[in-house]
Amino acid sequence: MGYRCFDVEISDRVAHLRLCRPDELNTMTPEFWRELPEIVTSISDAATARVVVISSTGRHFSAGMDLSVFLSGEIGTPAGAEPGRVHARTRSQARVLQGSFTALEKARMPVLAAVQGGVIGGAVDLVTACDLRYATADAFFCVQEINIGMTADVGTLQRLGRLVAEGFAREMAYTGRRVSATRAHEVGLVQQVYPDHEALLGGVLDTAREIATKSPLAIWGTKVAMNYARDHGVDDALDQIATWQAGMFQPADMAEAFAARADKRAPVFPELLPEPDGL
Repeated sequence: MGYRCFDVEISDRVAHLRLCRPDELNTMTPEFWRELPEIVTSISDAATARVVVISSTGRHFSAGMDLSVFLSGEIGTPAGAEPGRVHARTRSQARVLQGSFTALEKARMPVLAAVQGGVIGGAVDLVTACDLRYATADAFFCVQEINIGMTADVGTLQRLGRLVAEGFAREMAYTGRRVSATRAHEVGLVQQVYPDHEALLGGVLDTAREIATKSPLAIWGTKVAMNYARDHGVDDALDQIATWQAGMFQPADMAEAFAARADKRAPVFPELLPEPDGL
């Protein structure tokens, strides 16, 4: 299927999604908000890849929300509508946009972001919803919403403080300053900084392929457990993983991992089953 905002390639069990509107700085048009969750959810549901990598093209990873979203009816309400209903619709519209990035967290496989240039506004919302982040040396991160008189509302304020120290997250959110790739690495926002885009893609795809060699069921369980632990207390999180293991742990994958190591070969694990269609 063709997409307007993304090129999609699947190879070596890795799905590579590229933002493909470099002349428009890969701004997030109405099509973007529909295509991203559709692509990621379809890959997750069909188990067509074990890892997803999101990268971009051109000078900037993404300049954030495109003005057309505000003008297209994606955000906005019918003229003359009753105020309470207008406000309820505004909330619903925000939840729809938030869901586009929450789909990255809900995917059954890790999602890795590989960024270059500007990661601005909504692009920060996107990368903070990913499992891992990598950047080129020229990358920078900016919570742009505060600079245009609004509160960020698609995930940055909810996720950034779980990735870096709360004070640093607040400083980014309150000042709207640009944070360099070097500083982002120092505070733990990105895992590694590469000298250029070619090195970035090579390194991130290597990491994705390494993850793809692991048991996809074990990786899924790891992602679920770490997301749950982030949002719950330790005792609840321990109970969650005990319950997961009671149903999902299967010794066959462990036996294959040990056998492959003994035989000095790559392990062969069954793919996840496709998610069931709605009844």
